[in-house]
Order: sequence, then structure tokens, then C-alpha cells
Amino acid sequence: MKRAGKHKAGFVAVLGRPNAGKSTLVNALVGEKIAIVASRPQTTRTAIQGVVTLPGAQIIFVDTPGIHKSTTLLNKRMMDTVRASTETDVALFVVDALAPFSDEDIHALDTLKKTGAPALLLLNKSDKVAPKSKLLTLIEKYKDLHAFEEIIPISALKGEGLDAVRKAIVDRLPQGPALFPEDYLTDQPERFLAAEILREKILHLTHDEVPHSVAVMVDSWEDTGAVLKIAATIFVEKPGQKVILIGSGGEQLKKIGMRARQEMERTFGRKIFLSTFVKVQPNWREQPEFLQAIDWRGMAGV
Repeated sequence: MKRAGKHKAGFVAVLGRPNAGKSTLVNALVGEKIAIVASRPQTTRTAIQGVVTLPGAQIIFVDTPGIHKSTTLLNKRMMDTVRASTETDVALFVVDALAPFSDEDIHALDTLKKTGAPALLLLNKSDKVAPKSKLLTLIEKYKDLHAFEEIIPISALKGEGLDAVRKAIVDRLPQGPALFPEDYLTDQPERFLAAEILREKILHLTHDEVPHSVAVMVDSWEDTGAVLKIAATIFVEKPGQKVILIGSGGEQLKKIGMRARQEMERTFGRKIFLSTFVKVQPNWREQPEFLQAIDWRGMAGV
């Protein structure tokens, strides 16, 4: 039995470029889906906490938006979120091992270096790299650029290498008591998670023109006990995007709503009645008041 004084706890920032697999990794490490996942850059728009309580340790993962150069107010706010997450006990730098190295990787490493925290390099999708000599070349490249404490090849999707990641994190956490109750999982309210699930289904089912221009806001949330009634508005920037989302005869919106409802029922463990509306909000990515409204920290009723 471990002595109480030896308990460890701390924050772990998960950093990297867009589409490196950060959210998939956090979901796998936490053991529950707390962050939406899609094969689109900038799927994650705000920092999301996921808490893992182990015997003798508690890890608070902070999933962050992909590090990128800001072009809109939304992008700038996303990067502000990343910078606010750099005060951390341990940093995980997640790299897509299949992607070619570029200037964007240098830019992302600059953000990592500002944390000053012990950093682990996680080479995601390593199972798909062939020949394996390419992986060794990539490892040498990163060794020259930063003094990583450990370099661990992983597959977030398959769960490969994650035990080594957990051990490497716990070894570097400061001693201290648990910061959250043992059954605490995430800082996200259900209302925000429902909006994110709906947005994820849109990302999966729509054309390239739509994803970056979509925002979701939950308008009402009524829990009757037997059923949870949710009404949500999907915002887009252009009338043409609204047409794509609704689809011929409303079929696309029905498909999006059905998939979102099914996942919400699995996530929340009760029957869901979901109603969705689509509204054009021109240039919403540049509107401070609107961005504040879709951030759960400013959401009414949370």
C-alpha cells in the first residue's frame, strides 16, 4: 500500500499540430469519449479537461486546439486557449508520424518550448509507418530540435503504447493529493458536450465547404426524467451552406440529427428527443459576442 505522502497529481497539456490525433489520444487515455473527433483540422476549439484517477496518482489531461497560425478571431481565440494551457506539469507533444515534417512543426515546437515543462514526444500512427527506418529518421529530427525526456511511438486509435505514456507521465508528476473526486471525468457540462456531439456528426457528413463555418448552440435543455429534450441551432455563414446541411427534402439534417441523438443516448444514458434548426449567421467567426456565446464557459443555463 502506498503512503499518502507519495501520491502524485498534476496537469498534462496535450499539444501538437491540427489532426495529429490529440483528441483521440485523450479519449483513449481517459477511457471515455470526452472530446469529439473528426478528420478535419481545428475540430477541437477550446481546452477540454479529462481526468484519470489511478492508484496513487491523478492525471488531469488538457486537450488543446491544434497549433496553427491565426487567420480569424476564432482562430486567435483558439491559440489563446493553447497559450493559456502551457502552464503545466508535463507536456505531451503529439506528432502525426505519417505527415511530412514542415515549418508548421517548427512553429508548434516553439509553443511547446514556452511551457518549460518536461516534455514527452508521442509519435502517433507509428504502426502505419513503413519502412520503420522512416520512424528512426523522424526521431533523430526531433531529438535535434528539443530535449524530450522520452520519445514513445504510439497508436492512439489502437491503444498501442499508452501504458508507457501513463507511466512516463506519473514518473514526472509532482507529489500531492488528488485535485478532483475519484469519479470526476471532465470539466465539460452535458449541455456543451451535446452541442459538440452534434457538431461532430456535421463534420463527418458534410462537404469541405461547411465544417469550419459551423457552430452549434443548445437553445433549451429540459430533463423530464423519462426523456431529455434538447433543442439546438446550427449556425453557418452562408445560405449555400445551409442548403448543404439541410439536404434534399431535409434528408441530410435528419441523418445528422439521428446520428447525434443516438450518440447522446449512449453518452447520457437516457432517451433523447433532439430538435435541430439551421440559421445563417454571416461572418460569425469574427464576432466576439457570438464566440463568447458558443463557448461553454459563457453559455447561459450551464
